[in-house]
Amino acid sequence: MVYEDSVRRTNSTAGVRVDGLGKQFGELWALRDVSFEVPAGTVLGLLGHNGAGKTTALRILTTLARPTEGSAQVAGHDVVGDAASVRKRIGVAGQAATVDGLMTARANLEMVGRLYQLPRTEARRRAGELLEKVGLTDTGTKLVKSFSGGMRRRLDLAAALVASPPVVFLDEPTTGLDPRSRNELWELLRSHVRDGATLVLTTQYLEEADRLADDIVVLDKGRIAAHGTPAQLKQRLGGERIVVTVTEPSMLERARDALSAFVAALPSLDAEARQVTAPMRSDARLVEIVRALDAAGVDVVDVQRREVTLDDVFLTITGSEPTTKAAA
Repeated sequence: MVYEDSVRRTNSTAGVRVDGLGKQFGELWALRDVSFEVPAGTVLGLLGHNGAGKTTALRILTTLARPTEGSAQVAGHDVVGDAASVRKRIGVAGQAATVDGLMTARANLEMVGRLYQLPRTEARRRAGELLEKVGLTDTGTKLVKSFSGGMRRRLDLAAALVASPPVVFLDEPTTGLDPRSRNELWELLRSHVRDGATLVLTTQYLEEADRLADDIVVLDKGRIAAHGTPAQLKQRLGGERIVVTVTEPSMLERARDALSAFVAALPSLDAEARQVTAPMRSDARLVEIVRALDAAGVDVVDVQRREVTLDDVFLTITGSEPTTKAAA
């Protein structure tokens, strides 16, 4: 039965393996020479700006697109040669919720369970369990078309987990969710991984990747620009960061110039946040930085030193800020 096979955790087959994957559209290579492995019971965060190739990679791994070159196996099955077996063993939630608006939340989840050939009683049990975990138990007989965007997103993520699939693919899973709902979904995903599942997610919430991912692949222009654990990627940049917040964007360049004697690389400017950020030199002292800013006539709101974050990694590797700011 599909149900029995989907819930079985087998470390020798569960997981994802990608070897030299490439996808070409006309003259454009959306992916080129991408290779990585995701062992069972771990989470891979696939990062990159819009157009970096994240969604293309997920479409190939979920059998929705065929690669131009290379190969990929999901739960021990080739995504091209044995696509049907792959589909039986995966859960997928794309960027847009795909639940049926003319059905209730419970009916949606029970339908997904039955499509995976779960016994009717098991489909009903899983639906109730997941509705509680995503905070939708009280929706009762309300049709999904009356749900808010966040509610639909939570239901869509629950649908991806109904059959307890050994491999789950999530494309921007918590976009549009409030912080509380995001934390609840993170815990639900962690629980599924603790049971032995493999999780591959794309996200532009860099805090999400930092908290969930065991391993991270950063894509840039369709190629792997960096690969490692969150700690390894942050360690590559080393040191601490100095962040200066000024009262007006017009003060940013003056603040940057005042920091030049204390930083190890050219500072980045964020006009929207009114911030200057740069890696500190190891011998720099915060009190001296404050004095230099004051001497330069910079009207400062805040000066802080902090550890390197994945935002810093992303900016350094890709040369651009993530489209979506990190979660609060």
